[in-house]
Amino acid sequence: MKIILATDGSPFSLAMIKEFASRPLPSNTTVKIISVYEGTNLMNLAPMGVLTEHYDNEEINSSKFADNAVAEALKIIRNKKPELSIVTSIIEGVAKTVIVEEAEKFDADLIVLGSHGYGMIDRFLLGSVSQSVALHANCSVEIVRNKTE
Repeated sequence: MKIILATDGSPFSLAMIKEFASRPLPSNTTVKIISVYEGTNLMNLAPMGVLTEHYDNEEINSSKFADNAVAEALKIIRNKKPELSIVTSIIEGVAKTVIVEEAEKFDADLIVLGSHGYGMIDRFLLGSVSQSVALHANCSVEIVRNKTE
């Protein structure tokens, strides 16, 4: 079985990782932990480079945050399932699209991600990554809710 775990480092993703680490899995399971950060390539078009340094720093911070999210997820899962085959990836892009694309490249059987628990208005205004992934993925999608929601 091949599983994509998509994390953004939020408490919702952390709850998903902890729940996932506690479940039994088939012995031949491979897990790919990914975190997607949005780059600032389009914003680097500021006139005469006035804002490029600011956006470069933002991109570095976003990348580090994604790296930390993956490292934390890896630590939690390795602690409970040291025998599990795990690969990791930090990817620049739009999470809704990248998660589905990575699942297709990985030939995933399942995508697992956390839910932010947005209400209807917030989902409309902000969009829901989990909802979009569930609608567009070619494999099964599991959305784990934080128990405090």
